[in-house]
Amino acid sequence: MATASSTQTPAQPKGGVGAYKELAPGQFDKENELKGTANFAAATYPHYLPVWDNEKGEKYPPLEPFEHYEHGKDADPSFPNLLKEGSHLENITASIGAEVTGVQLSQLDNKGKDELALLVAQRKVVAFRDQDFASLPIEKALEFGRYFGRLHIHPTSGAPAAYPEVHLVHRGADDHSFLDFLDSRTNSIAWHSDVTYENQPPGTTFLYALDVPSAGGDTLFVNQAKAYERLSPAFRERLAGLQAVHSGYEQATSAINRGSTVRRNPVSSIHPIVRTHPATGEKALFVNPQFTRYIVGFKQEESDYLLKFLYDHIALSQDLQARVRWKPNTVVVWDNRVTAHSATIDWEDGQRRHIARITPQAERPTE
Repeated sequence: MATASSTQTPAQPKGGVGAYKELAPGQFDKENELKGTANFAAATYPHYLPVWDNEKGEKYPPLEPFEHYEHGKDADPSFPNLLKEGSHLENITASIGAEVTGVQLSQLDNKGKDELALLVAQRKVVAFRDQDFASLPIEKALEFGRYFGRLHIHPTSGAPAAYPEVHLVHRGADDHSFLDFLDSRTNSIAWHSDVTYENQPPGTTFLYALDVPSAGGDTLFVNQAKAYERLSPAFRERLAGLQAVHSGYEQATSAINRGSTVRRNPVSSIHPIVRTHPATGEKALFVNPQFTRYIVGFKQEESDYLLKFLYDHIALSQDLQARVRWKPNTVVVWDNRVTAHSATIDWEDGQRRHIARITPQAERPTE
C-alpha cells in the first residue's frame, strides 16, 4: 500500500511542528493593520487580512479522494506560450530556481499554464517579478489556482473573509512576537513541504507578496530530487519501498494551545520516502522534519537515525538550495512534491510581512 490516511493519532508520534507556527487570533491587531502604526503604514491589501471564523464554528468534513490531472504532462517543453517575446528567465542557481520577468501569470491561457507546471517541476521554484497577481479579485486568483488542482483549505491558519482557500502568512506591523522562539533556538530554519500529512499533498503551489519587509524574510528552497540523486546507488536501493507516517496532529494541538482554530479533524498519512514526479519522471526524497514522524516497520532508534541522516542531508546541501528574496509584486511558484522550503526570520524592525498562498492539491504520492 503506497499511501494511506487515518483519523487516529499515530502510534509513535515523533517530532513536532518546528519553529514555524501559524498566526493565532490573539496575535492579530486589526486596528494596526487597517490604520497603520507610528512606524508603518496601513496594510496595502486590507481585504487580505486574516479572519478565523469563515466556518462560523462548523468544522469541515474529512477530505475526500479525488483524481488529479497533471497538466505538466501536456506542456510544450520549449515553453512558447509561457516565455514569449519580451520575457526573460534567469536561473538563481545551477541546480534549483529561476527568476522570470515579462510574464503576467493571470494572462496565461491553458497552454501557458501547462508550461508553467512543467517549468516549475523542472526548476523546482520560479519567482515571477512585476506581477499584478495581488491586485486581482481574490476569486480570480483562486480560479487561476484551480486549474492546477483542488484547492486546499488549511486546517489552522487565518484566511481572508469569505475565502478560506487562501492561506495567509502574516505578521503585522510592529509585531515582534515571531522572534520569541529564538529565546530557545539558535536559528529560525524549519525545513518542510506543505501539509504532507494530507493523503494528497500539494503540487504546483503559489505564494504572492502583499506587503514584505524591505530586507529579510526570504524563503529558502531545496531540490529534493537532486538530494535523492546525490545518494549512492546502494543507499537509494535501501530507501526503495520504505514508507513514513506524516502527521497533522501536532499542528492541530499547537493551534489549540495558542487559542487558534482547527477547521478539520487532524489526519495522518503514510507516504513513500521516495516519490516519483508524474511529469518529469524524477524521483525525489519526500520526508521533512515538520510533519514526518517515523518510518513504518522500523524501531524508534532505527527510524530516528535514518530520518536524521536524510534531514541533515537536505539541510546541509547548500549546493542544492536557492534563496528567494521577496520583493513587492512577486509571485513565487514551486512544486511541493519535489522541494522543501523554510522561511527565514531575520528582520527585527517590525515591518509587516503579509503573503498569500494558493495551494492546489495533487496526486497521492507513489514511488
